[in-house]
Amino acid sequence: MAKTVINDIDFSRYNIKAKVKYRHKTKKGLTREIVEEISSLKSEPDWMREFRLKSLEIYNSKPMPAWGVDLSELNIDDIVAYISPDAEKAKTWDDVPKDIKETFDRLGIPEAEKEYLAGVGAQFDSEVIYHNIKEQLGKQGVIFEDFDSALKKYPDIIREYFMKCVPPTDHKFAALHGAIWSGGSFVYVPKGVKVETPLQAYFRMNAPGTGQFEHTLIIVDEGAEAHYIEGCSAPQYSVSNLHAGCVELYVKKGAKLRYSTIENWSKNTYNLNTKRALVDEGASMIWVSGSFGSKKTMLYPASILRGEGASSEFTSITFAGKGQHLDTGSKMIHLAPNTSSKVVSKSLSKDGGITNFRGLLKVGPMATGVKTTVQCEGLMLDDISRSDTLPIIEVQNDCVDMGYEAKVGKISDDKIFYLMSRGLSEDEAKAMIVKGFVEPISGSLPLEYAVELNRLINIEMEGSIG
Repeated sequence: MAKTVINDIDFSRYNIKAKVKYRHKTKKGLTREIVEEISSLKSEPDWMREFRLKSLEIYNSKPMPAWGVDLSELNIDDIVAYISPDAEKAKTWDDVPKDIKETFDRLGIPEAEKEYLAGVGAQFDSEVIYHNIKEQLGKQGVIFEDFDSALKKYPDIIREYFMKCVPPTDHKFAALHGAIWSGGSFVYVPKGVKVETPLQAYFRMNAPGTGQFEHTLIIVDEGAEAHYIEGCSAPQYSVSNLHAGCVELYVKKGAKLRYSTIENWSKNTYNLNTKRALVDEGASMIWVSGSFGSKKTMLYPASILRGEGASSEFTSITFAGKGQHLDTGSKMIHLAPNTSSKVVSKSLSKDGGITNFRGLLKVGPMATGVKTTVQCEGLMLDDISRSDTLPIIEVQNDCVDMGYEAKVGKISDDKIFYLMSRGLSEDEAKAMIVKGFVEPISGSLPLEYAVELNRLINIEMEGSIG
């Protein structure tokens, strides 16, 4: 019986290399002078400049991670930490420079804003070039700003929350982020306000050999609700790019936040992102995550359930092809009674690609009455790919209801043969198996993003079975 062969995802839509003039670009590498240069360009307050410099000290004091993906080829001295496009931030797409707008047009962002989004932020390399929110939401007190503007307009709020959820001491790349962060979004939803349609941020890395370090801070106040969608992409270059963003989410008492991500970095990108939510009493945090591109990824969104009755769900799909190693997963930290969590994680690997599910489930001594389930499943599409599950479970009391299930296997040529015997072509049979495998994820996304997910899993199938 011949082996099933499945081709790469078609990334051509995202491999747009715009010729753009840049206003400012730092030298390669990471030095005190470069950190001060970035802070000076942004006319930041002293406390932020000092925060950056302290983060640099922490970065220099910490070793590279000795676990996860191999980072030995990542050389920070070859990365440009800051590069700003020659454009002012605009509130209408007509005011965005034509060459930049064309990139976002081809990615479908302006059209999506018109049709079903409550607001959009668009970042090009190190700076946000477009940010807008629907007028009605502004009247309700919802704030959706680029992070640099938020630092100027709401300095007390930013200082109270900035990198308190993910401190620079957390790990080496959190410290790197604290030193050279640039761009990103700030969202505040007032008490009781429910934002019915999603807010979206799109991060585009255009220049070769650069880093993108956007900061996202979202505060959903008591009883409020919001859905935030994040998209990321970059064209393919022969040199490495680095993405080390940071997402800090505060979900207050009785609030609900849904955070959906489709990350599609090019295969020259190291994606070392950190995302974390603090979830208060009776609040709900929902993560939906799709990880596709990048050369190496380490990404483990975390929910810290610190209020009684808080809950969190994490649903993810990861795809790794030739030359890719995607180490993804989630952390659920139960610190309060009667909290609950659910993790459903799926991965696909082919052509020697490696996927890891790395999960942490921790239940503290005071967190009685916890209910939690973890399901992770890996599907390898050939004999040379790899998929591992690496769970860590720590339970510190006896009153916990917990379930854990992990399953790894190969795509079954017997199933394909069976489906073909029922009248399907070979391609139709393979598509049915793969799409059925990812259905729990696509079913969690808004319709438009489910279409996008299916586009990314538009695997061209060929080969024979006999």
